[in-house]
Amino acid sequence: MGAMNLHPVAQRFVLHWGEMGSKWGVNRTVAQIHALLYIVGKPLPADELAETLGVARSNVSNSLKELQAWNLVQVIHVMGDRRDHFTTSTDVWELFRTVVRERKEREFDPTIGVLRECLDSKDLHKEAPDAQQRIKETLHLMESLSIWGDQMLRLEPATLMKVMKLGAKIQNLLNQK
Repeated sequence: MGAMNLHPVAQRFVLHWGEMGSKWGVNRTVAQIHALLYIVGKPLPADELAETLGVARSNVSNSLKELQAWNLVQVIHVMGDRRDHFTTSTDVWELFRTVVRERKEREFDPTIGVLRECLDSKDLHKEAPDAQQRIKETLHLMESLSIWGDQMLRLEPATLMKVMKLGAKIQNLLNQK
C-alpha cells in the first residue's frame, strides 16, 4: 500500500502531537501514531503507519501495543485483507475520557494508595506532627480531586463544556446566599 500522502495541516498536527507526547511522558512515535489514526479517521495497517511516519516497523509494533494497553487503539479486520488494521475513536470526548481514566488508574490512584499506607503505618508517630498533617492534607486533596474528576467524566460533553465555560464564574454562584 505504501506511505500515505499527508497534506500540510495533517503533517503539522501529527508532528506536533508527537512533540507534545514527549512532553507529556509519552513516546513520540506512540503519540504520532495515535494522532495519525485520529486525523485520518479510518483504520490503517501497521506497515502503512510505519511508511507514512518514516519509522521502523518494530517501533510501530511496540507503539501500537502501548496504545492498545492504554485502550486508545483497537485492532479490526478489513474484508479481503489479512493484515491487522488499527483504529482509534474520532470522538475527542471519548479519547479525553479514556486518557484521563487511564492516567488516573496508573498515576493518581497508586499515589492515593501510598498516602493511605503512610497514614496507616505503625511508624507514622515517628514523623513530626506537621509532616503527618501535610500527608493528611495531600491525601484529602487527592481524594477530593479523584471524586471530582470521576463526577466530571460522567457528565455529557455538552454539560462538561458548560462547566468549563463557567470557569471562575462558578464562584459567583457559590457566594450567593
